[in-house]
Amino acid sequence: MKFLSRAYILIIFLLLYAPILVVILFSFNGSGSLSSFSGFTTYWYRELFRDGEALAALKNSLVLAVCSSLLATVLGTLAAFTIDRAKRQWLSKALESVNNIPMMNPDIVTGVSMMLLFVGVAGILKLSSFLGFWTMLIAHTTFNLPYVTLSVLPKFRQMDKHLTEAALDLGCTPAQTFFRVELPNILPGMVSGLMMSFTLSLDDFVISHFVSSPDFKTLPLYIYNQTAHEVKFSMYALCTLMILVILLLLIAVNVAGSVGERRQKKLQGGRK
Repeated sequence: MKFLSRAYILIIFLLLYAPILVVILFSFNGSGSLSSFSGFTTYWYRELFRDGEALAALKNSLVLAVCSSLLATVLGTLAAFTIDRAKRQWLSKALESVNNIPMMNPDIVTGVSMMLLFVGVAGILKLSSFLGFWTMLIAHTTFNLPYVTLSVLPKFRQMDKHLTEAALDLGCTPAQTFFRVELPNILPGMVSGLMMSFTLSLDDFVISHFVSSPDFKTLPLYIYNQTAHEVKFSMYALCTLMILVILLLLIAVNVAGSVGERRQKKLQGGRK
């Protein structure tokens, strides 16, 4: 049974990571072909940094992902705070269910509804060109919100409520209590929500396709436009660099989380 379980896990990991390994391998392929590997080269990485259109699309994606994830983290934390502090249980459950609906909604439905909303607003305001960075920012922030809320809400519920009451009794204002007592406790959930929002925004294609404009293209839209002809091998190099950056970010977050847990355990041990 142990052999079968290990073989099953191995197969699952192969299915998950084989496409990523293929992309990384062929980003160093000198022949520029998927049928054969002729030799190791960094030519496609040099070509990537000469491709101004691809770098502009990457810059747009990064700016959009950073802005939307930060906005979603702030708004999602406030939403989690509201759900947690709802005085009536049925209201808290209702708000939590409403928060979960956008995650269950198909992306194409969200994209079309967002497009219709923006076109309708543009018609009311009598604007000829309305789609672009700001509409994409609103759309990305909207679909990221539920994920941040679900990451932060359990931290609010796990937190010792007596700490908040003690801070208020000792003279802290509600704002001081939130920033000095509650915020350090929910910070891991906020970081997780921020990372997830950044990744989802960077990866999104369907919703972006409906709310974008020719003046503002993200990297997924740029790569999709290439599929009509032939995807450049420099895109494999770009994907490899993105995988490396995301891997380093995940390692940094995990290390920071483990260091924080050790410090918290030391503080708790010192108090005892």
